[in-house]
Amino acid sequence: MTEDPKKQFVQRINRNFLDILILRLIQAEPMWGYKIIKKTESLFEIKLRHGAIYPLLNTLEAEGYARSEKITKKGRVRKVYEITPKGIQLVDAYHEVLKEQLEKLDLQKEA
Repeated sequence: MTEDPKKQFVQRINRNFLDILILRLIQAEPMWGYKIIKKTESLFEIKLRHGAIYPLLNTLEAEGYARSEKITKKGRVRKVYEITPKGIQLVDAYHEVLKEQLEKLDLQKEA
C-alpha cells in the first residue's frame, strides 16, 4: 500500500528543514533535547536519534539561533534551549519564502 502523498511531502519538508522545525518548537516553548525528540515524533512523525539532535542543537547555538541554560529540576540537570532573536528572524524568513512560493503565478497558465 502506498503512503499518502501529502504525508510524504510533509515528512520530506520536515526532514529537510529540521533546523527550522526545532527552532519553531523552542519558539513555542523552551525545551531540552529529549523533549524535542518526543515532540518531533508525536507532532511530525519524525524519529530523531540523540546522535542527530544534539549536534544540530549545538550548531544552532553556535550560529546564534538558539541559546541554552542548564536548569536543575527534580535533581536532574537539563540543558534547556530557547530561540534567540536571530532564530526568530530565520523562522520568519522561512515563513516569508513559503508564502512567496505559494503566491507565485500558476506556471501552467503561463505556458
